[in-house]
Amino acid sequence: MNREILTRDRQEADQRYNDALTALDRAIVDSGKNENLGREDFERLTNALIVFLQQITVFVETKDRELAAETAARVDAIARSIDSVAELRTQVGALQRAVQSLSRNVHPATLAPGTLAPTAAPTTQHPAQDSLYVSFEDEFRGTGEAVADKLRSYLPIFEQAAADVVDLGCGRGEMLAALKAAGVPARGVDANADMAAIAHERGLDATQGDALAYLEALDDESIGGIVATQVIEHLEPAYLTRLLSTASHKMQRGAPIVLETINPACWLAFFSSYIRDLTHVRPVHPDTLQYLLRASGFSEVTITYSAPVPAPMKMRTIDIPAEVLTAKDAASIALQSLAHTLNANATILNSLMFTHMDYAAIGYRL
Repeated sequence: MNREILTRDRQEADQRYNDALTALDRAIVDSGKNENLGREDFERLTNALIVFLQQITVFVETKDRELAAETAARVDAIARSIDSVAELRTQVGALQRAVQSLSRNVHPATLAPGTLAPTAAPTTQHPAQDSLYVSFEDEFRGTGEAVADKLRSYLPIFEQAAADVVDLGCGRGEMLAALKAAGVPARGVDANADMAAIAHERGLDATQGDALAYLEALDDESIGGIVATQVIEHLEPAYLTRLLSTASHKMQRGAPIVLETINPACWLAFFSSYIRDLTHVRPVHPDTLQYLLRASGFSEVTITYSAPVPAPMKMRTIDIPAEVLTAKDAASIALQSLAHTLNANATILNSLMFTHMDYAAIGYRL
């Protein structure tokens, strides 16, 4: 309802309430002057009291409606303020990354010589796009700490090798930092110049360049492991198959490979994480990636899932009361059948839509 109408109604109710209160007060005073109240005096007093009670009820109701409208308006204003803060945070984040990128380009001496080594196939992205994507990762993939916590689960695989590990698409360097902390020698490459620079500024061995070109420049059977997290969904199929074949030739026998990506078999992951990123090229099904690794010369290829969908986001099943389960009347039997069908459908949909957001294919060079 329009705020002006609510205010007008409340003011009119306020006036009627005051008039009724004045009339009641007058009736009480007049009654007090008369020691012998007659029937007419009593009725006049009673009528004044009834009118007063009616008006106070209307007054309270209109006041409640006005307060409710004011509260709703304040909530809307707060919501708009929160939205504005979120927008400002995004804009400031993007601006900060752009300024950092510009600073690197204007003052290259701030980086150690050879930080961003040229490659045979440099990135075709404009520097402004590099910084924008870094900001996008900041907002949607999560903080560096959150990403690092997740990636630490892969450390035991590489700690056993304890040899030269290459991180393809190393990003901001979360996995490189985890490997370094675990005492595993590692280096990384990323097509995004800003990503590689950020990783290098953290004291990590990171290079800007094309992943395939980087691998092709290495000696055969020279590296002790490969990891690529949230990378292969950015690659064309022909590029991916060539990358895996090249990786197999460059890795030592028995060396591990870990490829983590978005799980397109989970509908929620596909329709949120995957399609949200404009740089994604094609989703890779777990069965497909497992096959490609096996066909490229890797053995013991397994699929592990991570980032389970939180329970509150899944479809709920119905708990059937024991008395209904044991009842034999037609209504209870029909209710049992309905509940079982709904539960079965919820289970099917949960298995398709709400499983795990990510998965990793893990294998070892033959």
